[in-house]
Amino acid sequence: MTQAQTEKANGAKRTDPYGQESFDYRDLIASGEGMLFRDSASRLPLPPMLMFDRISRITNKGGRYDAGLIEAVLDIRPDLWFFACHFKKDPVMPGCLGLDALWQLTGFFLAWKKQPGRGRALGVGKVRFSGMILPETRQVLYRVHMKRLFLTRGGASKRMPIAIADGEVLADGETIYRAEDLRAGLIQEMPAKSPNAAAPAPAAPAAKEGEGA
Repeated sequence: MTQAQTEKANGAKRTDPYGQESFDYRDLIASGEGMLFRDSASRLPLPPMLMFDRISRITNKGGRYDAGLIEAVLDIRPDLWFFACHFKKDPVMPGCLGLDALWQLTGFFLAWKKQPGRGRALGVGKVRFSGMILPETRQVLYRVHMKRLFLTRGGASKRMPIAIADGEVLADGETIYRAEDLRAGLIQEMPAKSPNAAAPAPAAPAAKEGEGA
């Protein structure tokens, strides 16, 4: 048994999540509680808005653009909270939740890259729906292909780390959602100020991956 397997079996806290290539449900909850990444204030949402059960793969390379890949899985159960209200006697998972899962993963990738700040969705270029997630669906796979990363390089930089990516949602192996140019960023901590204070000037764009800040 490897050290990582031993720690998992014993319930020991992992000390270096930046070296992990997958994350289980316990890790995701730790992220939501702000206890996973020491270098970032970014957190995943806690349930019920956490939209996956595990991150099955995360890599610096690979994906459609060879700039990084992250995949996550949601096991579908008929008693999931959204089926009861969306819609009555016509249950279907809201498409916006699948889209939000892709944003959640894009922001998580930035935190995994040791980027500081609090995760926020910034936009998306195009979204297409061609299928539905129903109570009889067994499993949903989210896949996010990183396209461009604008990263800070430590210090007290006020630049916003940003990731631009394409994503897809698969239901039982069939692609049903596609999203192009997902954008997520990590906003930096700002000091409290008077409501009448002037807005700060926009920060300069962050450096591309491989460039110094």
